[in-house]
Amino acid sequence: MSAQIAYAQPALRPSRVARPAFAVYARPAATSCVLLAADMLAVFLARAVTVSVWHWVRPAVGLPNFLGFWESLVLFALAYAALGLYSGGAVGVVEELRRVALGTGLVCLTLTASLFFLQRAGPYSRGLLVLSGVLTAAAVPLARSSARHLFASRRWWGVPVLVLGAGGAAQIVIGRLRANPQIGFKPVACFADEIIGSHCAGVPVAGPLSAAGGLAKRLKIRHALVAMPGVAREDLVWMLDEWGAAFSHVILIPNLFGLASLWVSARDVGGILGLEMRQNLLIPLNRWTKRAIDIAGALALGCMALPIAAAAALWIKCISRGSVLYRQEREGEGGGALRIPKLRTMHADAEALLMRVLSESPEIRAEWTCRFKLKNDPRILPGVGKFLRKTSLDELPQLWRVLKGEMSLVGPRPFPRYHLDRFGPRFRALRHRVKPGLTGLWQVSDRSDGDLAVQETLDTYYIRNWSLWLDLYILARTIRAVLFPKGAY
Repeated sequence: MSAQIAYAQPALRPSRVARPAFAVYARPAATSCVLLAADMLAVFLARAVTVSVWHWVRPAVGLPNFLGFWESLVLFALAYAALGLYSGGAVGVVEELRRVALGTGLVCLTLTASLFFLQRAGPYSRGLLVLSGVLTAAAVPLARSSARHLFASRRWWGVPVLVLGAGGAAQIVIGRLRANPQIGFKPVACFADEIIGSHCAGVPVAGPLSAAGGLAKRLKIRHALVAMPGVAREDLVWMLDEWGAAFSHVILIPNLFGLASLWVSARDVGGILGLEMRQNLLIPLNRWTKRAIDIAGALALGCMALPIAAAAALWIKCISRGSVLYRQEREGEGGGALRIPKLRTMHADAEALLMRVLSESPEIRAEWTCRFKLKNDPRILPGVGKFLRKTSLDELPQLWRVLKGEMSLVGPRPFPRYHLDRFGPRFRALRHRVKPGLTGLWQVSDRSDGDLAVQETLDTYYIRNWSLWLDLYILARTIRAVLFPKGAY
């Protein structure tokens, strides 16, 4: 939509709610333009870096090679558009990462094929293409992430959507969309035949379900979220047929909260709708690939981390007596015991200090019970302890466990026994299916601010939705969390 516009809802029956006015601020076209600009900037910078680097390998490569790639920008834009990356931002970040890699690969293959058939090198040397493709596949998601960080909270960002339903399921969906504006769906109004209040999770209730199509037509809204798990199957089928005439995109939210959501695909089972949920961690090739990434990543990180770990160890020795390393028994894959090494960030008498402050302050004891973390922890070593914990660099010695195959670079963080005892048996059994990780979804999302419920929710989501793309996303978020620590203490 080209401008901010406000529409008034058609008159409703007096027995319903009062007639509110609705403002549509989300503009998919503007969002798509921002994403397109971010993509082209990323491709441009990736090509510039590629030419600069390749010039050292082949001095003949220079400005003509950089200027001769402009037509490939059009190919990148067309490939990304064909993969749905300009749908107003309403694509999940993990799925976006997969589509960007696929689109970049398709463009590079197209250019490589043109080299082969046309028998020319010119601006498209093979070395340039390979390096440019790798850098582009990394730069585009980074540029898109930066654009979302800058603009996702703005009212004009994303796609306007009507929520059909105003009960508990609708409240959960709206809450998730509000908490994750990068998803791109902006709820404008809710509709329900059983209206309890004038608002649902802060979104105005516009009236009965029969009014949804009219308002969608007036506001030119093409997306609807159906969140009514209690409606009978026969009624829901007819409703979906009716809404299909008003909305080009209807997303049905079933009463399956907590199940896998990333890699679920629809299947036709003899005319019956089936949902196939792939268990990616049971596929041998996926496990071997994950293990290969663990080994390569641990070796590379280990070489880079040695000077940092040595400097931190010397710093610890200078201010505190005792061992530089701290080891704690935690639970690993299959429920077995796992000794976790960390750079020591606490005083030697840390346990005694903890017991004393917990016994002296009910407020601190409540904070510890909620998260098993303390914002102002008296056990932490001054200087080095706070630095290592804030940046999570105290976890570096666990790279050895990754190399041994006892841990993975990405996975649920291993918890001590007293922490695990606060969770139910089903969640603990679910954690036993995977190796614990050096970093995880909970750590890059909420860090120490997440309570036990958040920890269980995010770890469960990771295990049920695991994929190599999700791992790559978490690793990228980990770099950001280390460089810009927030919520870590």
